[in-house]
Amino acid sequence: MSKDVAVLGAGMHPWGKWGRNFVEYGVHAARAALADAGVDWQDVQFIAGGETVRNGYAGYVAGSSIAQALGWSGARVATAYAACASGASAIDIARARILAGLCDVALVVGADTTPKGFLAPSGGTRTQDPDWLRFFLLGATNPTYFAFYARRRMELYGSTEKDWAAVKIKNARHGLSNPNARYRKEVTEEEILASAMVSEPLRLLNICTTSDGGAAVLLTSLEYARKKGISDPVKVSAVSTVTPRFPKTVIDLPDIATDSAAAAAPPELTFRDSIAAAAYEEADLGPEDLDLAEVYDLSTALELDWYENIGLCKEGEAERLIRDGDTTLGGRIPVNPSGGLACFGEAVPAQAIAQVCEVTWQLQGRAQGRQVEDANVGLTINQGLFGHGSSVILTK
Repeated sequence: MSKDVAVLGAGMHPWGKWGRNFVEYGVHAARAALADAGVDWQDVQFIAGGETVRNGYAGYVAGSSIAQALGWSGARVATAYAACASGASAIDIARARILAGLCDVALVVGADTTPKGFLAPSGGTRTQDPDWLRFFLLGATNPTYFAFYARRRMELYGSTEKDWAAVKIKNARHGLSNPNARYRKEVTEEEILASAMVSEPLRLLNICTTSDGGAAVLLTSLEYARKKGISDPVKVSAVSTVTPRFPKTVIDLPDIATDSAAAAAPPELTFRDSIAAAAYEEADLGPEDLDLAEVYDLSTALELDWYENIGLCKEGEAERLIRDGDTTLGGRIPVNPSGGLACFGEAVPAQAIAQVCEVTWQLQGRAQGRQVEDANVGLTINQGLFGHGSSVILTK
């Protein structure tokens, strides 16, 4: 049985700091995706929403919140929360229902309204919650977490601030022509290296901001796409939502201790390596087949880690890729042609869906001003805290 489903429509609400209810952004993105697909809301049989936990009751039931705003239609509904991987989890649910024959048309929406400053834990005292503990026991805010990885990369592979600046410069240039990006301005190495130190060794222009935004995709069965006259749609060919394996030898917050390797040999792949590996296996493809990738650049240093995690190079070689221009538009394998989080900022439930929107437009040849030439295969990847993997492979 084919594991492919069609992406008939993609839509976004521009990223920014708008200060409005997240439902407004989600409805905007949903209507854009429906219009892109030429499908009426009344024809949608299933809707999956990526959850945001910072918006009160409506956020906790994001799927039905969006459905209500679009107009109750009797569609089946689900809400997914997997931190930064929430959007991919929602896509996975919708795809599974289509492949199971339970529906032909599914709408996936993610949207968020973020508070000023960096993300903070939800209120209250929760001593059994590892996310609460990493803030209050370790003082490990998100920039601290990003900085741990940056320092690790420096120690292991000799990564430098100039390498991270090169990532920011590349992504800022890519985002110039993206109408949905929040930041559309080129930056120089001098500006980056002169920006304020936030969490040593990362500076302000090395770290993504938090943003408001929304994204949506309209998924259908291949048969439904053919009935709509679309014989060669962009397809979701794999969705990876793997968890880590014991023992976990590289700490990912909110974990605050290693697993013991005394009773079991370390796994063949690290957690982040396994996310992409599972997607490649499901799609029967490999990194050599990719034409582009959208990776979760929470920091510019972290983007370099992702190059290795998705198999673009061996460990310790990512700096060479950015220095040689391999990952810029026109290079061997463009990464973050959208501009990435460097240009968008982080809108948690929407981010994985936004990555899929960008790859969809690239494979359709519609990414004006940032188009990857002859793009046929693209990969998205990110990681949600608490062991949520997230990778989607799209093919043409």
